[in-house]
Amino acid sequence: MSAIRQSIDVDRSPEDVYAYVTDPPRMPEWQLSAVSAERLEEGPFGVGSRVRVTRHVGRRTIPMIMEVTEYDPPHSWGMRGVDGPVRARVHGEIEPVDEGRRSHVTIDIDLEGHGLGKVLVPLVMRPQVRKELPRNERILKDRLEHLGQ
Repeated sequence: MSAIRQSIDVDRSPEDVYAYVTDPPRMPEWQLSAVSAERLEEGPFGVGSRVRVTRHVGRRTIPMIMEVTEYDPPHSWGMRGVDGPVRARVHGEIEPVDEGRRSHVTIDIDLEGHGLGKVLVPLVMRPQVRKELPRNERILKDRLEHLGQ
């Protein structure tokens, strides 16, 4: 199946948007299913860094490990799930608008099922992500446009 893609314009610079979306502890602030997110190691954040994200999946709360696969500030980032029955692949891009005063943010999410996840992906996860991603981007926009005001 193809990735679920959603875009939104944000009245903040690409640098501001990038710093916010790639800061793991902020994930629960703008992602509805995220309960918590924490880095698993010290040091600089970038390709190879791992993050434990705990999410509401249906009626359950499930921890999963995500690994950063792409880190190109302030343009793009990527992460992939490395464990669990459902593993997400996330790719985000930020394009400058209005000479860098605003940003066009696009997020792609693809899901891969393993074991029981092969049933969960089409029945539970894809519908949840389709519904949640546009709401997440609206929350992201609202948060970023009202930070520091």
